[in-house]
This record gives sequence, structure tokens and C-alpha cells, in this order.
Amino acid sequence: YLKELLRGEGRGEQVEQTVCSSCQASEPEFRCKDCFGGLLYCQGCIVKKHVENPLHRIERWNGSFFERDTLKRAGLVVQLNHPIGELCLAPKQAWNNDFTVIDVSGVHEVSVMYCECPKRIRRHQQLLRSSWYPATTDEPKTAATFRVLEQYHLLSFESKASAYEFYSSLCRRTDNTGLPVPKDRYDQFLRMMREWRHLKMLKRSGVGHEETMPEDLPDGTCAVICPACPQPERNLPSGWENAKGNRWLYSLFVAIDANFRLKRKKVSSESADPSLGCGLSYFVRDEPFREHVSSHARDSQDKSSCASHKAVNKLNTKFSEGLATTGVGTIDCARHNIKLPCGVGNLNGAERYSIMDYIIFSGLRFTRVKDINFSYDIACQWSKNLWSRVSKLPSYLSFERASRFIRFFVPKFHLPAHIARCQMRFSFNWMPGVGRTDGEAVERGWANINPVATSTKEMGPGHRIDTLDDYFGDWNWKKVIGLGELLKRRLEEAIPASKTHTADLKEFEASLPPGTLQTWRKEMVNWESDPDGNQNPFESRSNDPTLASIRLELAKEEALIPSPASAASDMTASALISSGLDLMEQRRRLRSDREGLGQHATDIQKTVVEQRSTILRNKLDSWIRAQLHYMPGVARLRPLDAPSAAQEDLPEDANLFLPSDLPVDFECDDALKKMEFKLRVGQAYDALAALRQSLQLRSYLLNYKAQNISGQTLTTKAQGLVNKAGKKITWHRDSYTLARTALLVLAERLPDLSIPKDLKILTDNDVHAMTDVMEAQTEGRRRLTWIWRSGDVSQGDDGLQDGIRTEWCKARARALRWTEEVHLLKEEMRRTLQYMLWHARWWEVR
Repeated sequence: YLKELLRGEGRGEQVEQTVCSSCQASEPEFRCKDCFGGLLYCQGCIVKKHVENPLHRIERWNGSFFERDTLKRAGLVVQLNHPIGELCLAPKQAWNNDFTVIDVSGVHEVSVMYCECPKRIRRHQQLLRSSWYPATTDEPKTAATFRVLEQYHLLSFESKASAYEFYSSLCRRTDNTGLPVPKDRYDQFLRMMREWRHLKMLKRSGVGHEETMPEDLPDGTCAVICPACPQPERNLPSGWENAKGNRWLYSLFVAIDANFRLKRKKVSSESADPSLGCGLSYFVRDEPFREHVSSHARDSQDKSSCASHKAVNKLNTKFSEGLATTGVGTIDCARHNIKLPCGVGNLNGAERYSIMDYIIFSGLRFTRVKDINFSYDIACQWSKNLWSRVSKLPSYLSFERASRFIRFFVPKFHLPAHIARCQMRFSFNWMPGVGRTDGEAVERGWANINPVATSTKEMGPGHRIDTLDDYFGDWNWKKVIGLGELLKRRLEEAIPASKTHTADLKEFEASLPPGTLQTWRKEMVNWESDPDGNQNPFESRSNDPTLASIRLELAKEEALIPSPASAASDMTASALISSGLDLMEQRRRLRSDREGLGQHATDIQKTVVEQRSTILRNKLDSWIRAQLHYMPGVARLRPLDAPSAAQEDLPEDANLFLPSDLPVDFECDDALKKMEFKLRVGQAYDALAALRQSLQLRSYLLNYKAQNISGQTLTTKAQGLVNKAGKKITWHRDSYTLARTALLVLAERLPDLSIPKDLKILTDNDVHAMTDVMEAQTEGRRRLTWIWRSGDVSQGDDGLQDGIRTEWCKARARALRWTEEVHLLKEEMRRTLQYMLWHARWWEVR
């Protein structure tokens, strides 16, 4: 292969050729790099051969090698406005014979003749009819071929390559030595490409068949519409608004979000760089939008009361310096990931409600659908006082609410970061009539558009809007042409899943008492019809005991029992066991702190550890003396010369000899064993509660760090917090394991006691935040790890019944959501076909 490449650099088999391959007369000096065959021609024949291909690249043999040449230097002249071979009676050369054409093969200097004879048209029209796009209408000296504009247009969609990178590649394709530098036509290429994007948008929207001027077109005219979403008079059956029982099939699902990557620096201005089509497709019209933002700039906004929105509350602190625009807000079709017309707007700071409200209801003003489901990662906060804010929007965004059924949801991936109440109230998994919608559609769109941010952040305001509008339009178009395969794939998954989960639900219900099942169904129906007015059936209603509650219970029991006359200690038996558990925790902490000193610990750090060590010695000494009153036999297990903990080398290594620590054959009062058993149960539940809280904390910290922290210093500090949360997780996991191990020992020695069923073996695979679990599996396909579920306790216990109830609620919800998904998908398929028929008639009219 290498030899063939080298052979192609020379004359090859034509090394002995002495006459032109065409005229068979003149000396062959030229060959074309773009024509097939690589034949050698004389100067006259090479020009004649390229009358129809004036942008091919040619080479000239200089006696030793081929060197780059141009058809212009060879004598080729391009005559515009006349067929090939027809002479113009009044040709006019381009100004100063200086004309540059940008093509996929490179940047070319071309000799161009305009037509000035009676059949002449304007010069820019002559270029356009030759498929050359002029850089200006006044004495153009630069043009780009349609094919190079089409190539970069598609390339930018697929690879997100910048115009500078593409133009630089064309310059290198022209000459890769860097010696003869091509004329710089980068600015002209940018302008032509921007106009090309705009014209293509108008063309594909049918504007060319309208009498209306583009600037007078209604808002959203050029947007690509989702054919699967409900659109009255286009794809909905007659009487849809009065449907009984299945009106949810005609609901609109919208997803809302903000993207703070699509920022723009403070360059240019709206007056110097106006948009060519703002308001015609996806961005809201700029001037009225800016007036609204300015008039509501000082509106107060309540801080979030939900734990997941601390990042949103502090958004103004990040990446805002030197920016004219901090990002964009948008509203999309939530089920098919298609942007709504006039549903995108610029942000100039945080994700303020006043800005997002304008964008959202700008996109919704085109719909007449009665039922709307909003998906927003801050829906729990945004929905508060929404309608009072909507009443303050401009009249052209008026939203008739009275006859509409509105619901609010939090996207499934974002839901675990919310507090427990929001997780239950705003979940797609539990509410009826939503199928398997996840609400995360808009996030998938960001993954596609984010790579463009490196280019658009340097653009002027109008150029950026036009560019992003074009990208959004292409994204919508790809989604539309992929709808058939998407809906088919979803339906193929939904039908068997619906059958499987429905069968599981029936099997589950067969084992339940009919009366109980009827009561639960009634609770579910009541909650689904009025979530705010009824108790959420998905919430657990059992109260797990805590260590503090069990201590109180034991103290009350002991208050009724007279103290033994021989007891010389003021410490009660339950207090002895309870304080023993506390001392065990203090031992673990001291051991951890001592191990964490390291080789280079300071004197202050060592002193603190030694002081804590002394305090623990004293506590252990007093506790062991009190222990001897209730467990005198323990003295035999301690060294004869160490009756107390004071003689131990390290206090954290002292053995307390609680009932669970004693040998199997060691005699110990069963009452003490039962006390420790109860306290250990509480300790285990406390450890689980603390473990869950720490897992959620780490999840929040990781999410906040990823989205809101940059720079080495801040990243290091944030990682330190994450590491601390990780240590807490390990601590609580070990606490639970120790408590459960002690319970196993005590349960073997007390046959009448058994460990609660929901205190299971804790493995590393169980120690995950709800977010971590949801990344691997979705709610419709799995169950959370057992630490996030409750109620699976011994048979007949109230906790068991509560656990069965919540699991039945979830099983019912899964079966119904999959069944709804099947019906929704079939309806979306019907709507898509109906819309296509309507759209075909729409085009025929034009």
C-alpha cells in the first residue's frame, strides 16, 4: 500500500507519455486530483475538461514533481447566468478579478464573469442559480457552494464541530504546507452559514409558499412539532374533551429544566447583533421577554424548603461573573423529548420563577389540551403560588386554568434527592394516568446540545439564538423521524411487562384477606383522586422503636420494681446495660481517633486523645464496679490484678462483658439478657436510621459537588465533606453489624426472643443511597435494598401488616403504570399517523 501511495505522487505509468491524453498533440503537464483516472492533459484540454467542474484541484508537472496549480491560472473563466457553451453578449468580470469560492475541496480563487446582457438578473441571483451562496448582495467577492454549507450544516449537528475548525480544515485541504496562505474568508463563511441556517428553517416550514413576510409570521411558525403529542383538530378524535374514564390518554406531558452550560459572555449587543428569526421557532421573542425580566427583576423568591434545592438557592454564586447570559430555560414534550415552540429563553442569573414562568407559559399558549402534567426537578417548590404568579404574566401568555386538570411531578432521577414527603407526593411511579413516563426527557436533550456551548458562549446574542434554534430544530427533527422505532420498541417492552406485573399483583392479592384488600383499594382510590386531602398509602405507618424509646420503657418498668436490698449501687440494671452500650461506642470512637493520629501527629492532638483516654478509664472503672452488683461472676473473667479498667494498657481495649459477651456456659440473669436484647434492637434501628441519613447526605454532597463546585480549592474542600460522610456511613454500618451480632448471640440463649425480621444481614451491596439504586434499576423493575423498606417483621405483627400494605400499593402501582403505558403508546401511535395525514394535507394546500 505504501508503494502505491508513493507511485501516485509521481507520473506512474504515464512517465513516458509525451502527448496530451485528449488532443494527442500538446505536451501533457496537468492532471486533476478530483477527476477519476488521473490522466495527463495539456493546458487547453485541462481547462476544457473542467468547464463544468470549476472547483476541482489540479496539479502541474514541473519536470521533477507535481506542484499545486489552479484552474484560474490555467485560464478557466466561469460565466454566470448562461448555460455551458453559450456566450454572453456583455460579460462583466468580478471586481478586480478577485473572487473566492469556498467548497468542500478547499478555498479556491476563481475567475468569474457576471452577465450584463439583456437577460441579466441581479448578481447575487446569478451566483445563487449556480448553487453558489454570495457573502453579500453588494459586489460579492466571496461565495460558498451549497454543498459545503450543507456539509458543515450536517457535520455541526452530528459532531458539534465549530465553524472555525471546519474552515481551518478547508484551508489545510487547499494547501497543507502553510506556505501559500489562502485568503481569509472565515468571517464571510460565518455570515453565510448563519444565513443558510435561517433560510433552511424558513424553507422547511413552508414559509416560501406564503405571501406573509418572515418578520410578520406568527410565533412558533418554524418549529418542528411533536406528532405524537395531543393536538386538537390535528390528531385527536372528536369529542375527546368529554371523554369519560380515559381522558388521561389525551393529557400533555411537559418537562421543564434549566441548563447553565449554555452561557454567553458579555460580547456584542442586541442592537449590533439582532437575531434573524427570534420567536419563529424555539426561543421566545427577545424584546418582550427582556421587558418582562426587567420589570420582575426585584421580585422576591422564597428559599426552597426541600433539602434537594440548596444548589438552586445558591446558583447565583457560580460562573456568573463576566456573563451576559448564564444559561437557558426550556419546556419540552416529556414523553418524546421534543422542544415546544417558543419554549426556550435566556437566564440572566439563577433559575428564577418569574423567568421560568414566562418561558413555560410561552410554550403552552399554543395548546388547547385540558389535562397537563408538569415535570420539573423543583416542582414541589415551583408549584407553590404558581397561579398568583401566572396572573402577573403579560396578556398574550394568558392561561385559562378553570377547565384544566393540572398535576405536578418531579422527574424520577431527581426524586431521591428530595425530602421524603416530596418523594411520595410528586412521584410518577404512584400517580395514575402517567404510564411509565420518567419526566427526564429534557435532560437527554442537554447531553446533545452541551458540546455546542464552547462555540455559542463566544457569539453575539442574535447569532447564538439563531444557532441554538437551528440545533433544537435538528434535534426535534431527528426525534420525529425516529418516533416509529421508539414507540415500537417501548411497546414491545411494555406489553410483556404489563402482563408480568399484573400476574404478580393477582398472585399477591390471592393471599390477602378480601376485607383488608377492599379497605386498601379504597384508600388508594381516595388518595389518587385527592392526594393532598388523604393520607399517602405508600408511606409506612409503623413506628420502629428507638434506643431512646426503649430506655424510657425500661426505666418505667423498673420504677415499679423495688430495688434489691443488697444493691449497693445507685445504678439500675437497665441503666447499667444502657451505659455499657454507650461506653462501647466511646471505646470505638477513641480507638478510631487514636488510629487516626498517624506518625506526624502534633502534641496538641496527642494530648486531646490522652485526655479522652483518661476520662474513659474513669468511666469504665465506675461502670465495672457497678456491674459487680448485678453480675458478680464477671469478676472471674477479669485478671486478678486488674479488678477495674484502670490497669488496662488502653481503655478502648477493655472488655465490658455484657451478657452478649459472656461465654455460652456462663451464668447470667435472663432479665439482664432481655434488657440488653431490647436495647440492642433499639440500637440497631437507630444505626439504620443514621445510616440512611448519612447515605442521603453523601448523595446530596456528591450531586452538589458535581453541579456547583469548580476549581481545585473548592473541589478539595467539597471532597473532604464527602469523605466525612463516607466515614459516617462506615461507622453506622459497623454499629448496626455489632448490634445485630449481639442480638444473634442473645437470641440463641433466650428461646422466647427472636430478632425482628426487618433487621437483616447488612452487606456492602445493601449500603446504597436511593439515588445509587435508581441509577442501576428503575422503580418499575425493582425493589429498593432492604434498608429502605420497612415492615417485614415477624408474622402477625402490626409492622408486618404495614409492610405488606405498602408493598401491595407499590405492586399495584407498577402493574397499573405498565398497563397505562401500553394504552398510552397505542394512542401515541394513532396520533402520530393521524398527524402525518393532517400535515400532508397541510402541504398540499400550499
